[in-house]
Amino acid sequence: MSMTIDIPGALERLMSGGLSDMRRVRERELHVSVDRQMLPRLTGVLCGELECQLLLMTAEDRRAVTGEFCVHALFGHHRQGWFVHVTAIVPGSDPVLPSSAMSCYPASRFEREMRDLMGITPQGHPDPRPLARHGFWPDGYYPLRKDARAPTFRDEGQPFPFGEVEGVGVYEIPVGPVHAGVIEPGHFRFSALGETVIDVKQRLYYTHKGTEKLFEGRVPAAGVELAERISGDSAVGHALAFCEAAEALAGADVPRRAQLTRIVLLELERLYNHVGDFGAIIGDTGFAVAQAHCLRIRERFLRLNARVTGSRLLKGGVVLGGVACDITDGLGLAGEVSAALQDFVEVSDICLENSLVTDRLDRTGVLDTRTALDLGVRGHVARASGVNVDARRDYGRGQYEGLSFDVPVMTSGDVRARLLIRLAEAKQSAGLIRQAVQVLPSGPLSVQVGALPAFEAGFGIVEGWRGAIVHWMMADRAGRLHRVKVVDPSFLAWPALSRAMVGNIVPDFPLCNKSFNLSYSGNDL
Repeated sequence: MSMTIDIPGALERLMSGGLSDMRRVRERELHVSVDRQMLPRLTGVLCGELECQLLLMTAEDRRAVTGEFCVHALFGHHRQGWFVHVTAIVPGSDPVLPSSAMSCYPASRFEREMRDLMGITPQGHPDPRPLARHGFWPDGYYPLRKDARAPTFRDEGQPFPFGEVEGVGVYEIPVGPVHAGVIEPGHFRFSALGETVIDVKQRLYYTHKGTEKLFEGRVPAAGVELAERISGDSAVGHALAFCEAAEALAGADVPRRAQLTRIVLLELERLYNHVGDFGAIIGDTGFAVAQAHCLRIRERFLRLNARVTGSRLLKGGVVLGGVACDITDGLGLAGEVSAALQDFVEVSDICLENSLVTDRLDRTGVLDTRTALDLGVRGHVARASGVNVDARRDYGRGQYEGLSFDVPVMTSGDVRARLLIRLAEAKQSAGLIRQAVQVLPSGPLSVQVGALPAFEAGFGIVEGWRGAIVHWMMADRAGRLHRVKVVDPSFLAWPALSRAMVGNIVPDFPLCNKSFNLSYSGNDL
């Protein structure tokens, strides 16, 4: 694929007049309207010939005004920074959408979610099972419809329709949803032959909170606090993606000092999480002393976070239009980060020289490049499997101008690769913080964000520490939030964890799980 491909021209040629409308709304951003019957073909062209990523798919309910649902899909071409926003109309009287699942696996996940929460049936979908829907929800209850009213729930223990385990000598091990330790709930079923795992089935959404519904009706500024609580360890990433979506819609120019401060906060969030995860993975190999040192270093970063924002998890640092904290010389931020990183590197060197550790990491939980691409995974999981993606580089809107950083990529796709990617990214994060502090200009920390235009779509994409976080939003005529769609990178990576476990032994699941470290809360919404 040429780096200089004409995306609009290629779309018109490949779709052969099948697009009802195509217009450029911003630089390198197209909006395409298409008949719902043409959506699978368009998805296949964008994800196939044009090698785009499906960043999200969602629906919004306009039946009270037009009698219709609007289905939206956002695609990105990561090598050229192009975005294609697609809209298809689905009549309220016939809420059926031809499925795109066969041409794009991520579409299958989004379509199942739309069916459960909005009541739009993906016709021809290969997997009829619910995704977000709980068994005790009554028929006809779709919580994201505007006229949805919470019914009286009656939970009688209705089972989830897992596939039956078959085969001579194959047995099933159920794990969860309640786990040992302080982690969130998720149910896993291992099909094993001896100790070798041949299949893993998942059931999530035990922490479904109606987050996207809670955004509705809020003024944009009031949505930031909700966004940063979507996944507690990604407060900056989610708040920033939300703010960037609103700022793009309003046409607000965030001051440069605020942009650089946001980068500092985002990299601080990446640092404390990568250090903690490195220790957790090493701890699961039995090297408890090394994990204790990583927890000690993580504590250094958490205390530094509190000095910068007043919150150990960096809550409240990002606000609509800018930031609520300032990076002053008295913080000594660059020096503190460099010292903590050096401490971390020394611990990591000791770990990686220990053959008892590396023997557990090598060739464990392999996710190959082709599978990672097909599943649409993002972040450190993708980069450990040879997929060279990073939203800061690929989709940045100028925030990183003048700053240099490398995107580490490995190809082995095993637990060791996911561990080493974290170490390499921690070093890059420290470098970005040093650069940002050095070039921090004087100026305001925020700007007033005006009213959002009614029923126009805006989005923000941020490379959180797990990968690309996407927030998509639309306001109503009163300027309040009409619809907010959130995509945490965990949403697309959970199926990859199941795939990576195939062929491993059952006792390696905790190690593989830690190497992914996906968010239950960010997925369940």
